[in-house]
Amino acid sequence: MDDGIAVDFDEDGLVPAVAQDAETGEVLMLAYVSPEALDRTRETGLAHYYSRSRDELWQKGKTSGHTQDVAEVRVDCDADTLLYLVDQEGGACHTGRRSCFYRTIEGENVGERVFDPDAVYDD
Repeated sequence: MDDGIAVDFDEDGLVPAVAQDAETGEVLMLAYVSPEALDRTRETGLAHYYSRSRDELWQKGKTSGHTQDVAEVRVDCDADTLLYLVDQEGGACHTGRRSCFYRTIEGENVGERVFDPDAVYDD
């Protein structure tokens, strides 16, 4: 596989990645990506991220089934941010919404639930 552009990972070895619906352009979520997560994404075609809170690599949707098939990975002009153009299966947000950006700054809910998180995630 061609290595392409050298991504400028920060001192923690991470870069932010925005997941955007490849068809509609809707912004679904933002997460962080390590070099290993980027490699796994490119190898499998499924979105992989790095959880800073859990300190581990994770595949989006492995628990919920709400996977992201990655159509394309883009790199910004400074090579320090990624854009995953994805086909989102179900919801992207752990709260059950399609997008993590479901609230206005005033607190209005502008996104509806597409799944019940209590039925998907074990505590």
